[in-house]
Amino acid sequence: MNFRDAYLKELLRRYEASFDITENFSLGDTDYAAYARFCSLSEKYVLKKEATLWSIKAFEHVLFIKEDALTEDTLNDIMSVITDYAEPELVRHGEKYPEKDHMCTYLTFVILTSKTPDKPLKKAIRKFRYDRGYLFNFRGHSEARLAVISMDDGEVSTNYSGRELKELLSDVYSKTHVICNNITEAATDLDYKSVS
Repeated sequence: MNFRDAYLKELLRRYEASFDITENFSLGDTDYAAYARFCSLSEKYVLKKEATLWSIKAFEHVLFIKEDALTEDTLNDIMSVITDYAEPELVRHGEKYPEKDHMCTYLTFVILTSKTPDKPLKKAIRKFRYDRGYLFNFRGHSEARLAVISMDDGEVSTNYSGRELKELLSDVYSKTHVICNNITEAATDLDYKSVS
């Protein structure tokens, strides 16, 4: 197992506590390494559930992408996926507006790349933005989060909405690095033959 696959496996292990995970997921014409879905319902009611005062639903959809090198075209493709497939299918389910009590949906893209993005690409990542409100935000809004982690050095680049992902992605990188090093050392210990 290469380092990127080990990293994704550990990252998905962290997500599976709160998310439903699907590996080898397809959306539109694009295949993703994995997809994670989260739904939260909060409500306030009086005496019994039939007398609900308010109710809100929050969602997050995370798509994991493996790339050798990130390009400007990849970012443009992600924006196309958001507008053509992710937002209409995952947020609105083909309807004009999201379901009743919808508050917020995060469309998160985590890109595992082999090479560190250059400065212009890091700037493009920071400027990446998608935010759409429904019925003047009475039906909530959807927002895109983008995080790119380099398997070379563990550097994480995010857009403004995705900044809170940095800590998780960096922590998984350092833990995976330790695990992979220990496996390599254990394998060489098993291959060692005594001279005596």
